[in-house]
Amino acid sequence: MHKLVLCRALHPDAMALIAARDDITLTVLTDAFRGPPMQKELAASIGDADGIMVGLEKIDAALLQTAAKLRVISRFGVGYDLIDIPACTARRVLVGVVNGANDQSVAEHTMMLMLAVARRTIEMDASVRAGTWMKQEGRRMRELAGRSVLLVGYGRIGTRVAKLCAAFGMQVMVNDPAFPTPRIAADGHVPAPDLMAAVPEADVISLHCPMSAETHQMVNADFLAKMKPSAWLINTARGGLVDEAALIQALSLGTIEAAGLDVLVQEPPAPDNPLFQMGNVVLAPHNAAAAWECYRKMSMRAARNLLDTIDGTIDPGYTVNPEVLGRNATWRD
Repeated sequence: MHKLVLCRALHPDAMALIAARDDITLTVLTDAFRGPPMQKELAASIGDADGIMVGLEKIDAALLQTAAKLRVISRFGVGYDLIDIPACTARRVLVGVVNGANDQSVAEHTMMLMLAVARRTIEMDASVRAGTWMKQEGRRMRELAGRSVLLVGYGRIGTRVAKLCAAFGMQVMVNDPAFPTPRIAADGHVPAPDLMAAVPEADVISLHCPMSAETHQMVNADFLAKMKPSAWLINTARGGLVDEAALIQALSLGTIEAAGLDVLVQEPPAPDNPLFQMGNVVLAPHNAAAAWECYRKMSMRAARNLLDTIDGTIDPGYTVNPEVLGRNATWRD
């Protein structure tokens, strides 16, 4: 028998996929769809687990040392900055992600934030509910068409956002060292290999890069100072990409006009976070991938990463450290 531990319940179809196996014993730490990390509960359950599914729980070397049988960690998402990958590799623990499952949902969410900022949707909704009908004061509403957007990151999500922005009539600039200039140009976008040179040209900057030592707080006071006073910052990637204190100051002083944020440095945020009091900020609770359709796709992939590892059929394309599989890794169609 193989023991699997899920930090939270998956979509019913994915739960049924696991339940159909007679060689699996399953522990689910919470039935909540979303919520704070189940860090303590995971630490208490990981000891005899063969595989675990995590969300925003932190996996470090100390935790791994308590899990002698662990073979696979399935991340419910594509980011893995909370997982110590070298430590996992050293202990021959495979780390799987749900590549391709959340691209569309996050791209749509990015456009939602962009539109909400452009049309002051949250402020106008509050105005109507308060009986004032149309709020007159404050910044002007804007159209997306004709505005330039700088996408920082051109992976699975960034490429989808680029297409959506182009469909809205925006000029798309792309910065991503992993993609050669000819590829970006061939896609019909403007290559921006020098990020800081492109920042002053953008009306909107949208972040779609992974969190790493190089990208931590890449959007700092200097970065924000180079942005247009009329520019907006959109972040559906990771809160740590932004120096939040510098962003709050920039929004307060009018260094930039507005921001749409799905992610924050501290999640859930402290009740006194100054962003809560800012009318030029649209906030979401890190739920860009929470659409029901996306939830199912992510759940199925997360479950399959666990089961396929046990069966020896995991596709290395869904793994972060495929070297754990060795030279004879099996590929699936």
